[in-house]
Order: sequence, then C-alpha cells, then structure tokens
Amino acid sequence: MNGIIVIDKPAGWTSHDVVAKLRGALKEKRIGHGGTLDPMATGVLPIFVGRATRAVEFCIGSDKEYIAGLQLGITTDTQDITGNILKTVETSVTAEELAEKLPQFLGPQKQTPPMHSAIKIDGKKLYDLARRGIEVPRPERDIHIFEIEILDERLETQGRFSCFKPETGGLSQRFVCFTLRVTCSKGTYIRTLCHDIGAALGCGGVMSSLRRTRAGAFSIEMAHPLDEALAASWDARTVPPSHLLMPVDSLFREYPPIKLGEPETRKCKNGAPTTIENTEDGTYRFYGPDNEFLLLGKIESGILKIIKGFYSKDL
Repeated sequence: MNGIIVIDKPAGWTSHDVVAKLRGALKEKRIGHGGTLDPMATGVLPIFVGRATRAVEFCIGSDKEYIAGLQLGITTDTQDITGNILKTVETSVTAEELAEKLPQFLGPQKQTPPMHSAIKIDGKKLYDLARRGIEVPRPERDIHIFEIEILDERLETQGRFSCFKPETGGLSQRFVCFTLRVTCSKGTYIRTLCHDIGAALGCGGVMSSLRRTRAGAFSIEMAHPLDEALAASWDARTVPPSHLLMPVDSLFREYPPIKLGEPETRKCKNGAPTTIENTEDGTYRFYGPDNEFLLLGKIESGILKIIKGFYSKDL
C-alpha cells in the first residue's frame, strides 16, 4: 500500500498518536507524517504510507498556512493558552494598533524556539528540560513569514478558560483576542510569533488556538476526519479507498509530467545516465510506460538527474 492520507488532526492528539493509530489500522510499518502539530492544534496532517514515506522530507520542508488565535494581555511559560500564567495585563489594543506592528514580523526572520518544544539540545528534548524547570540557551532559527492577516477581533475574560485561575476573589479581566491567518516557512513556531507580537505591543500575548489549513500541496479541503480513516476498510486483499489514499505524485503536482519509454525507464531504475531530448531544463514528474510514477527529477542540459525515486524495484 502506497500513498498519502490527509488527516484533519483532532485536538488532544499528538502527531505521533495519529501515526501509531493508522499504523495499526492499515497494518503497514512504513508510515510517517509530514510535519508535527502540537496536541492542542487541529488541521492538515499529511500521513505518508509505504513507498510514499520517501516524500516526507518534501512536505516537512514546504510552506504552511495557519489560522491562529492571539490573546493579548497574557504571558505563559509555554507561549500558548495551556501553560502556567506568568503575567496578566488588561489591555485595549485595537486592530489598527496591531496592524501597525505586524510588518516587522514579515519577511526573513530570526526566531528563538520555545523551551516547550521537541527540539534537542545536547541530546535532550527541550520540553523535558522545561518540565524540570531548566531553561537553556537555544540557537535562533532562520524562518520566513510571508503574510499575516487579521481576520477578526473580540473580547474574552479569564473566567471563560478553565486553565485561568483569577487570583483575587474570582474577578475576571478582559483580554483582547484576534484571529490571524499566517503563511510561513517550515520551522516557524506560531506560538512564539504570538508571544513576540505581544511583547512588541508591550502587553504580552499567547496563542489561544491553532488550525493548520495548508501544508505544501495539501489544503484543509482535502483533509478527512481521523475517525473516517480509521473506520475505512484497509484489507490488503481489497483496493484501498481511493477517496482517502492519494497517490504520492499529488505532492508534486506543481511540476509538469514527462512520460518515459521502456528503455529510459530501465535506465532510471538501474541508476544509469538518461538523456531527455527536446525538453527545457527544470524539475518534472516522470512516469513509466504504464503510467507508474517513477520519480521527481531535474533536467539539466538534456540529462535527467534524479531528485527522489518512488518506483518499485521490479524491472
């Protein structure tokens, strides 16, 4: 079984949880995901099955789009709404004031990963250190934020969130909340972006919700509920449900296709140099005579250079 299942990850599940559950349902050892989502996040989680796992790196390295809740006036140790509150400030920031700050977060950026993350420093995961109260220096990462759009704004109070514990007489404070649409490069922490925006506004901020709406070529419209995928018939003796299992070449549909003849196909599978005549230099999807997706490749001066092969070893 080979292909990609785009899951709409439910809240409360880790990306690893989803992979483990589907590994059991599909009875397939070769399975992985195309980019981690925090447990509180929902949305697009591409799952790669069989030979399609060779394509995971291309999805992880692709641009992403998120719909995020930004709650101003609160600072937590995790930079999101699930953490321990470090500080609260009642604020009245307007959408216009927020919009004035956003341009400084666009374009190439340096971002310091949060302590509550799965990044390893000296072989130790940061969130394990954070849970023990240890904070260590983290190297900045190069990221790129392409767009930040304010979708709406509203008022919230502490009393509406169970994780908030007003310290005096149960009195609630008002906090301004915004919904943002963010498109960004791989490696961007949206909760860190929310934290940094709050710091720039002088009132603090946390990520109150997160939904990934696009990961590379896959949009939320292509995603299926996890329950639907788990309930489907994945019997090895039957054809996999085509509405769930997308072909691996769907990840590369931005590149034009080229169909190879039998001699060229054999050369590719044997790793021999292959000449492609009368074709402009560039990246292409290559198919065999039987329309099998063979590889993603680049043509340079008439010579095919394989970027990644997805063909079976049968010749």
